[in-house]
Amino acid sequence: MIASAWWNLTLRFLLELAALAGFGLAGWRLGDSSLWRWPLALLFPAVAAALWGIFAVPGDPSRSGAAPVPISGGVRLLLELLILCGGAGAYWIEGHRVMALVLAILVAVHYGLSADRIYWLLRQ
Repeated sequence: MIASAWWNLTLRFLLELAALAGFGLAGWRLGDSSLWRWPLALLFPAVAAALWGIFAVPGDPSRSGAAPVPISGGVRLLLELLILCGGAGAYWIEGHRVMALVLAILVAVHYGLSADRIYWLLRQ
């Protein structure tokens, strides 16, 4: 299974971190005063990370298998795509076009190499 290969899981983890950083950047820029910059820069990635960690498919081999809030595989796939592509979108909106494109391309590569996991998710 390519989806559970160490290098693909590492890529996925790095994509998650990059997306969270994009959400943090967006929060920082949306804070129109110094009072709101830090709270939003911390809140946006915290919400995305919480969604990523809480909603899971029971028995997902690419995770611990635990599912604090069980969801279907299709919903999980949609959640992952929204967070990862949302991070790329945040970079794009903030003017970091190259980072946005690199992130989007790597997300596509990751999921292109994870066809076995996508198939598993869609069957759950």
